[in-house]
Amino acid sequence: MKILHIYRTYFPDPPGGLQEAMRQIALATMAFGTESRILTLSPNPIPSEIELPEAKIVRLRSLAAPASCDMGGFDALAKFRELSNWADILHYHFPWPFADILRLFSQKNKPSVMTYHSDIVRQRYLGRLYEPLMRNTLQSMSKVVATSPAYAKTSRVLQHFVTNQQLQVIPLGIADYQYEIVGDDDFYLKRLLADTTQSFVLALGVLRYYKGLHVLLEAAASINAKIIIAGSGAEEEHLKASMISKKITNVIFAGQVSHQQKVILLKHCRVLALPSHLRSEAFGMVLLEASMFAKPMVSCELGTGTSFINIHGETGWVVPPESPEQLAGALNSLLEDAALANRMGIAARQRYEKLFSSEVLGKAYTELYNSVVAG
Repeated sequence: MKILHIYRTYFPDPPGGLQEAMRQIALATMAFGTESRILTLSPNPIPSEIELPEAKIVRLRSLAAPASCDMGGFDALAKFRELSNWADILHYHFPWPFADILRLFSQKNKPSVMTYHSDIVRQRYLGRLYEPLMRNTLQSMSKVVATSPAYAKTSRVLQHFVTNQQLQVIPLGIADYQYEIVGDDDFYLKRLLADTTQSFVLALGVLRYYKGLHVLLEAAASINAKIIIAGSGAEEEHLKASMISKKITNVIFAGQVSHQQKVILLKHCRVLALPSHLRSEAFGMVLLEASMFAKPMVSCELGTGTSFINIHGETGWVVPPESPEQLAGALNSLLEDAALANRMGIAARQRYEKLFSSEVLGKAYTELYNSVVAG
Protein backbone atom coordinates (compact mmCIF):
# COMPACT_ATOMS: atom_id res chain seq x y z
CA MET A 1 0.00 0.00 0.00
CA LYS A 2 1.34 3.44 -0.97
CA ILE A 3 1.01 6.29 1.54
CA LEU A 4 1.66 9.98 0.86
CA HIS A 5 2.37 11.93 4.05
CA ILE A 6 1.81 15.69 3.82
CA TYR A 7 3.32 18.24 6.22
CA ARG A 8 5.08 21.60 6.08
CA THR A 9 8.56 20.49 7.19
CA TYR A 10 10.63 17.34 7.56
CA PHE A 11 14.16 16.13 8.13
CA PRO A 12 16.89 17.17 7.40
CA ASP A 13 15.48 20.63 8.17
CA PRO A 14 15.52 21.52 11.91
CA PRO A 15 14.02 18.61 13.88
CA GLY A 16 10.93 18.55 16.04
CA GLY A 17 8.59 16.11 17.70
CA LEU A 18 6.00 16.13 14.92
CA GLN A 19 8.56 15.23 12.26
CA GLU A 20 9.81 12.41 14.50
CA ALA A 21 6.23 11.20 14.92
CA MET A 22 5.81 11.06 11.13
CA ARG A 23 9.08 9.19 10.77
CA GLN A 24 8.00 6.62 13.32
CA ILE A 25 4.62 6.08 11.61
CA ALA A 26 6.33 5.53 8.27
CA LEU A 27 8.91 3.15 9.76
CA ALA A 28 6.36 1.23 11.81
CA THR A 29 3.93 0.68 8.93
CA MET A 30 6.75 -0.32 6.58
CA ALA A 31 7.03 -3.55 8.58
CA PHE A 32 3.42 -4.27 7.56
CA GLY A 33 4.00 -3.72 3.84
CA THR A 34 3.46 0.01 3.24
CA GLU A 35 5.61 2.29 1.10
CA SER A 36 5.72 5.95 2.13
CA ARG A 37 6.58 9.24 0.50
CA ILE A 38 6.61 12.57 2.32
CA LEU A 39 5.68 15.83 0.58
CA THR A 40 7.10 18.85 2.37
CA LEU A 41 8.41 22.38 1.93
CA SER A 42 11.85 23.72 2.74
CA PRO A 43 13.53 27.15 2.59
CA ASN A 44 16.39 25.38 0.80
CA PRO A 45 15.00 22.33 -1.02
CA ILE A 46 18.30 21.11 -2.44
CA PRO A 47 18.31 18.26 -3.14
CA SER A 48 14.66 18.12 -4.11
CA GLU A 49 14.41 14.40 -3.30
CA ILE A 50 16.08 12.51 -0.48
CA GLU A 51 15.94 8.78 0.11
CA LEU A 52 15.72 8.03 3.83
CA PRO A 53 15.11 4.61 5.43
CA GLU A 54 11.48 5.47 6.21
CA ALA A 55 10.46 7.16 2.95
CA LYS A 56 11.36 9.17 -0.12
CA ILE A 57 11.25 12.85 0.88
CA VAL A 58 9.98 15.18 -1.87
CA ARG A 59 10.81 18.83 -1.13
CA LEU A 60 9.47 22.03 -2.71
CA ARG A 61 10.47 25.57 -1.89
CA SER A 62 8.78 27.40 0.96
CA LEU A 63 8.06 30.86 -0.43
CA ALA A 64 7.05 32.39 2.92
CA ALA A 65 6.17 31.29 6.43
CA PRO A 66 3.68 33.74 7.98
CA ALA A 67 2.77 32.71 11.53
CA SER A 68 4.93 29.56 11.07
CA CYS A 69 2.72 28.43 8.17
CA ASP A 70 4.99 27.56 5.27
CA MET A 71 3.42 28.43 1.91
CA GLY A 72 4.35 26.87 -1.42
CA GLY A 73 3.75 27.85 -5.03
CA PHE A 74 2.21 26.30 -8.13
CA ASP A 75 5.05 23.78 -8.30
CA ALA A 76 3.90 22.39 -4.94
CA LEU A 77 0.36 22.01 -6.29
CA ALA A 78 1.63 20.22 -9.41
CA LYS A 79 3.82 17.88 -7.39
CA PHE A 80 0.98 17.19 -4.96
CA ARG A 81 -1.27 16.13 -7.86
CA GLU A 82 1.47 13.88 -9.25
CA LEU A 83 2.10 12.19 -5.91
CA SER A 84 -1.64 11.89 -5.23
CA ASN A 85 -1.96 9.80 -8.38
CA TRP A 86 0.84 7.55 -7.08
CA ALA A 87 -0.63 7.11 -3.60
CA ASP A 88 -3.36 4.78 -2.39
CA ILE A 89 -3.97 6.97 0.67
CA LEU A 90 -3.29 10.65 1.44
CA HIS A 91 -2.15 11.09 5.03
CA TYR A 92 -2.32 14.72 6.22
CA HIS A 93 -0.65 15.93 9.41
CA PHE A 94 -2.38 18.81 11.20
CA PRO A 95 -1.80 21.72 11.65
CA TRP A 96 -0.69 23.07 8.28
CA PRO A 97 -3.16 25.44 6.55
CA PHE A 98 -1.40 25.21 3.17
CA ALA A 99 -2.29 21.50 3.15
CA ASP A 100 -5.95 22.56 3.30
CA ILE A 101 -5.38 24.52 0.10
CA LEU A 102 -3.77 21.49 -1.51
CA ARG A 103 -6.75 19.45 -0.37
CA LEU A 104 -9.11 21.66 -2.41
CA PHE A 105 -7.34 20.45 -5.55
CA SER A 106 -7.09 16.78 -4.60
CA GLN A 107 -9.06 13.87 -6.02
CA LYS A 108 -12.23 13.80 -3.97
CA ASN A 109 -12.54 10.02 -4.17
CA LYS A 110 -8.98 9.42 -2.93
CA PRO A 111 -8.98 7.82 0.56
CA SER A 112 -7.64 10.39 3.03
CA VAL A 113 -6.80 10.39 6.72
CA MET A 114 -5.45 13.03 9.06
CA THR A 115 -3.36 12.76 12.20
CA TYR A 116 -4.44 15.66 14.39
CA HIS A 117 -1.27 16.49 16.32
CA SER A 118 -2.22 19.77 17.97
CA ASP A 119 -4.74 22.57 18.19
CA ILE A 120 -3.69 25.95 16.86
CA VAL A 121 -2.79 27.65 20.14
CA ARG A 122 -0.73 30.76 19.52
CA GLN A 123 -2.33 32.25 16.37
CA ARG A 124 -5.87 32.47 17.75
CA TYR A 125 -7.09 35.39 15.63
CA LEU A 126 -5.68 33.93 12.41
CA GLY A 127 -7.17 30.62 13.50
CA ARG A 128 -10.66 32.11 13.41
CA LEU A 129 -10.14 33.25 9.82
CA TYR A 130 -8.82 29.81 8.94
CA GLU A 131 -11.64 27.92 10.66
CA PRO A 132 -14.03 27.52 7.66
CA LEU A 133 -11.26 26.02 5.53
CA MET A 134 -10.14 23.80 8.40
CA ARG A 135 -13.69 22.58 8.99
CA ASN A 136 -14.07 21.72 5.30
CA THR A 137 -10.86 19.69 5.35
CA LEU A 138 -11.69 17.84 8.55
CA GLN A 139 -15.16 16.91 7.35
CA SER A 140 -13.71 15.53 4.10
CA MET A 141 -11.47 13.04 5.90
CA SER A 142 -12.33 9.34 6.07
CA LYS A 143 -10.68 9.20 9.50
CA VAL A 144 -9.19 11.79 11.87
CA VAL A 145 -6.70 10.41 14.39
CA ALA A 146 -6.21 11.95 17.82
CA THR A 147 -2.91 10.98 19.42
CA SER A 148 -4.34 10.42 22.90
CA PRO A 149 -7.73 9.96 24.57
CA ALA A 150 -7.14 13.18 26.53
CA TYR A 151 -6.67 15.24 23.39
CA ALA A 152 -9.76 13.73 21.77
CA LYS A 153 -11.80 14.86 24.79
CA THR A 154 -10.30 18.31 25.35
CA SER A 155 -9.81 19.64 21.81
CA ARG A 156 -12.63 22.02 20.87
CA VAL A 157 -11.93 21.39 17.19
CA LEU A 158 -12.17 17.61 17.47
CA GLN A 159 -15.30 17.85 19.61
CA HIS A 160 -17.13 20.24 17.26
CA PHE A 161 -15.93 19.49 13.72
CA VAL A 162 -15.23 15.74 13.69
CA THR A 163 -17.93 13.08 13.97
CA ASN A 164 -17.69 10.07 16.26
CA GLN A 165 -17.50 7.84 13.18
CA GLN A 166 -14.51 9.78 11.86
CA LEU A 167 -12.58 10.10 15.12
CA GLN A 168 -10.13 7.43 16.17
CA VAL A 169 -7.44 7.43 18.85
CA ILE A 170 -4.01 6.01 18.00
CA PRO A 171 -1.20 6.98 20.37
CA LEU A 172 2.12 7.84 18.80
CA GLY A 173 4.97 5.37 19.22
CA ILE A 174 8.70 4.99 18.73
CA ALA A 175 11.08 2.20 17.77
CA ASP A 176 13.17 0.84 20.65
CA TYR A 177 16.80 1.95 20.70
CA GLN A 178 17.49 1.56 24.42
CA TYR A 179 20.26 -0.96 23.86
CA GLU A 180 22.16 0.81 21.09
CA ILE A 181 25.94 0.90 21.62
CA VAL A 182 27.00 4.48 20.98
CA GLY A 183 30.61 4.81 22.17
CA ASP A 184 32.43 6.31 25.14
CA ASP A 185 29.75 7.47 27.58
CA ASP A 186 32.23 8.77 30.16
CA PHE A 187 34.13 10.91 27.64
CA TYR A 188 30.97 12.80 26.64
CA LEU A 189 29.60 13.13 30.16
CA LYS A 190 32.91 14.44 31.53
CA ARG A 191 32.65 17.31 29.05
CA LEU A 192 29.33 18.28 30.67
CA LEU A 193 29.64 17.17 34.29
CA ALA A 194 32.58 17.44 36.65
CA ASP A 195 31.34 14.39 38.55
CA THR A 196 30.00 11.68 36.23
CA THR A 197 28.64 9.66 39.18
CA GLN A 198 26.26 12.47 40.14
CA SER A 199 22.56 12.12 39.35
CA PHE A 200 21.22 14.75 36.95
CA VAL A 201 17.94 16.00 35.52
CA LEU A 202 17.53 15.97 31.74
CA ALA A 203 15.36 18.31 29.67
CA LEU A 204 15.46 17.34 26.01
CA GLY A 205 14.02 18.79 22.80
CA VAL A 206 13.62 21.89 20.68
CA LEU A 207 13.73 25.05 22.83
CA ARG A 208 10.34 26.56 21.99
CA TYR A 209 8.12 29.11 23.73
CA TYR A 210 5.72 26.51 25.15
CA LYS A 211 8.33 24.20 26.70
CA GLY A 212 8.19 25.91 30.12
CA LEU A 213 11.96 26.00 30.47
CA HIS A 214 11.74 29.41 32.11
CA VAL A 215 9.90 27.62 34.93
CA LEU A 216 12.67 25.02 35.15
CA LEU A 217 15.20 27.84 35.49
CA GLU A 218 13.13 29.40 38.29
CA ALA A 219 13.06 26.03 40.03
CA ALA A 220 16.76 25.33 39.51
CA ALA A 221 17.99 26.97 42.72
CA SER A 222 15.82 24.53 44.70
CA ILE A 223 16.83 21.41 42.73
CA ASN A 224 19.57 19.35 44.34
CA ALA A 225 21.36 18.28 41.17
CA LYS A 226 22.73 19.43 37.86
CA ILE A 227 20.18 20.09 35.11
CA ILE A 228 21.19 19.41 31.51
CA ILE A 229 19.09 21.15 28.86
CA ALA A 230 19.82 19.47 25.51
CA GLY A 231 18.55 21.02 22.30
CA SER A 232 18.46 24.27 20.39
CA GLY A 233 15.78 26.66 19.23
CA ALA A 234 14.34 30.14 19.26
CA GLU A 235 14.33 30.45 23.07
CA GLU A 236 17.95 29.42 23.58
CA GLU A 237 19.59 32.85 23.86
CA HIS A 238 16.80 34.23 26.05
CA LEU A 239 17.10 31.26 28.43
CA LYS A 240 20.88 31.58 28.63
CA ALA A 241 20.59 35.30 29.38
CA SER A 242 18.06 34.55 32.10
CA MET A 243 20.39 31.95 33.62
CA ILE A 244 23.22 34.48 33.76
CA SER A 245 21.08 37.27 35.21
CA LYS A 246 19.71 34.98 37.93
CA LYS A 247 23.19 33.59 38.66
CA ILE A 248 22.03 30.02 38.21
CA THR A 249 24.99 27.65 38.55
CA ASN A 250 23.52 24.16 38.23
CA VAL A 251 22.10 24.38 34.69
CA ILE A 252 24.12 23.23 31.68
CA PHE A 253 23.08 23.98 28.10
CA ALA A 254 24.36 21.09 25.99
CA GLY A 255 23.23 22.56 22.66
CA GLN A 256 21.93 20.46 19.79
CA VAL A 257 22.90 16.85 20.48
CA SER A 258 23.51 13.99 18.08
CA HIS A 259 21.53 10.78 18.32
CA GLN A 260 24.49 9.10 20.03
CA GLN A 261 24.76 11.90 22.60
CA LYS A 262 21.00 11.74 23.23
CA VAL A 263 21.28 8.02 23.97
CA ILE A 264 24.05 8.68 26.49
CA LEU A 265 22.04 11.39 28.25
CA LEU A 266 18.89 9.26 28.41
CA LYS A 267 20.85 6.27 29.66
CA HIS A 268 22.51 8.15 32.53
CA CYS A 269 19.95 10.73 33.70
CA ARG A 270 17.99 10.10 36.88
CA VAL A 271 14.78 11.77 35.69
CA LEU A 272 13.44 13.51 32.60
CA ALA A 273 11.71 16.88 33.03
CA LEU A 274 9.15 18.20 30.54
CA PRO A 275 7.84 21.42 32.13
CA SER A 276 5.79 22.51 29.07
CA HIS A 277 3.06 24.92 30.19
CA LEU A 278 0.86 25.33 27.07
CA ARG A 279 -1.36 22.98 25.06
CA SER A 280 1.02 23.31 22.14
CA GLU A 281 2.76 20.38 23.85
CA ALA A 282 0.13 18.02 22.52
CA PHE A 283 1.89 14.70 23.11
CA GLY A 284 5.57 14.84 24.08
CA MET A 285 7.63 12.39 22.04
CA VAL A 286 10.51 12.87 24.46
CA LEU A 287 8.38 11.24 27.17
CA LEU A 288 8.25 8.11 25.02
CA GLU A 289 12.03 8.15 24.80
CA ALA A 290 12.34 8.46 28.57
CA SER A 291 9.85 5.60 29.02
CA MET A 292 11.83 3.47 26.59
CA PHE A 293 14.94 3.99 28.74
CA ALA A 294 12.98 3.16 31.94
CA LYS A 295 13.31 6.68 33.29
CA PRO A 296 10.74 8.38 35.54
CA MET A 297 9.29 11.66 34.31
CA VAL A 298 8.03 14.94 35.69
CA SER A 299 5.58 16.80 33.43
CA CYS A 300 2.72 19.29 33.75
CA GLU A 301 -1.04 18.80 33.58
CA LEU A 302 -2.14 20.34 30.26
CA GLY A 303 -5.11 18.20 29.35
CA THR A 304 -3.08 16.71 26.49
CA GLY A 305 -1.24 13.49 25.73
CA THR A 306 1.59 14.22 28.17
CA SER A 307 -0.53 12.95 31.07
CA PHE A 308 -1.54 9.90 29.02
CA ILE A 309 2.12 8.90 28.73
CA ASN A 310 3.23 9.97 32.20
CA ILE A 311 0.77 8.62 34.77
CA HIS A 312 0.93 10.56 38.03
CA GLY A 313 2.21 8.41 40.87
CA GLU A 314 2.96 5.47 38.56
CA THR A 315 5.54 6.48 35.93
CA GLY A 316 6.46 9.82 37.50
CA TRP A 317 4.83 12.99 38.76
CA VAL A 318 2.42 15.39 37.06
CA VAL A 319 2.47 18.91 38.52
CA PRO A 320 0.55 22.11 37.74
CA PRO A 321 2.07 24.21 34.92
CA GLU A 322 4.17 27.26 35.82
CA SER A 323 4.69 26.11 39.41
CA PRO A 324 8.46 26.13 40.08
CA GLU A 325 8.02 25.06 43.71
CA GLN A 326 6.04 21.91 42.83
CA LEU A 327 8.31 21.16 39.88
CA ALA A 328 11.37 21.31 42.12
CA GLY A 329 9.69 19.19 44.79
CA ALA A 330 8.73 16.47 42.31
CA LEU A 331 12.21 16.35 40.79
CA ASN A 332 13.92 16.29 44.20
CA SER A 333 11.77 13.37 45.37
CA LEU A 334 13.15 11.27 42.50
CA LEU A 335 16.69 12.56 42.88
CA GLU A 336 16.73 11.69 46.58
CA ASP A 337 15.00 8.30 46.38
CA ALA A 338 16.73 5.96 43.93
CA ALA A 339 14.34 3.09 44.70
CA LEU A 340 11.32 5.26 43.88
CA ALA A 341 12.93 6.47 40.66
CA ASN A 342 13.76 2.89 39.65
CA ARG A 343 10.24 1.64 40.41
CA MET A 344 8.60 4.42 38.41
CA GLY A 345 11.08 3.94 35.57
CA ILE A 346 10.25 0.22 35.32
CA ALA A 347 6.53 1.10 35.21
CA ALA A 348 7.24 3.61 32.43
CA ARG A 349 9.07 0.95 30.41
CA GLN A 350 6.20 -1.50 30.83
CA ARG A 351 3.74 1.13 29.64
CA TYR A 352 5.96 1.85 26.63
CA GLU A 353 6.00 -1.81 25.63
CA LYS A 354 2.23 -2.12 25.99
CA LEU A 355 1.10 1.10 24.26
CA PHE A 356 3.90 2.97 22.50
CA SER A 357 6.17 0.45 20.77
CA SER A 358 6.80 0.51 17.04
CA GLU A 359 4.93 -2.78 16.62
CA VAL A 360 1.79 -1.43 18.31
CA LEU A 361 1.96 1.78 16.25
CA GLY A 362 2.51 -0.01 12.95
CA LYS A 363 -0.33 -2.46 13.49
CA ALA A 364 -2.80 0.28 14.46
CA TYR A 365 -2.07 2.50 11.46
CA THR A 366 -2.01 -0.43 9.02
CA GLU A 367 -5.46 -1.48 10.25
CA LEU A 368 -6.62 2.11 9.83
CA TYR A 369 -5.29 2.29 6.26
CA ASN A 370 -6.91 -1.02 5.35
CA SER A 371 -10.28 0.02 6.76
CA VAL A 372 -10.19 3.33 4.87
CA VAL A 373 -9.37 1.64 1.55
CA ALA A 374 -12.02 -1.00 2.13
CA GLY A 375 -14.57 1.65 3.05
